[in-house]
Amino acid sequence: MARYIELHPQDPQPRRLAQVTEALRDGGLIAYPTDSGYALGARLGSKEALDRIRTIRRLDDKHHFTLMCATLAQAGTFVILDNAAFRLVKSLTPGPYTFIVKATKEVPRMMLQPKKLTVGVRVPDHRVPLALLSELGEPMLTSSLILPGSAETMSEGWVVNDEIGHLVDVVVDAPVASVEPTTVVDLTGGTPEVVRAGAGDTSRFE
Repeated sequence: MARYIELHPQDPQPRRLAQVTEALRDGGLIAYPTDSGYALGARLGSKEALDRIRTIRRLDDKHHFTLMCATLAQAGTFVILDNAAFRLVKSLTPGPYTFIVKATKEVPRMMLQPKKLTVGVRVPDHRVPLALLSELGEPMLTSSLILPGSAETMSEGWVVNDEIGHLVDVVVDAPVASVEPTTVVDLTGGTPEVVRAGAGDTSRFE
């Protein structure tokens, strides 16, 4: 079973944060709260953890994995944004949005959409994942924790632990800001396209 670690939603305890990031550095898989429900997280390049996410969510190879970043600046090494896209993303981060963008060669190929070589990127508006990313010192591979047959992300740590605690290494318990998944916006075409309407406001794209 997973280690169950409770974190303060505004002032996460450093010792407990370190326990979570140690699991990530060891190649482990975590379930953690965000501003749009729970997500699964792993260190970049951890093929075993990525395969475990695919198994838990029953994902095919067309799925876009996401880079969870502490800041837009941290994302700069991993994604390609022209000036217009950068201004748009900057205006909506941090927040419950995932942007589909072209990836640089710094992103492990196994994370990319195989034909388009694209990846999701986002900066959460939630103290817990931001603290984890700061402690880790690099972006995290992440995917919304939406179980097969469901349309909503999981939203309570104890439920996550009951449902999939045997499939992950750590469950982080702290409140989520919304049960809706992120709004996904594809920036790889000429104009931004909303691929999935979720917790983020879509009015500016209409």
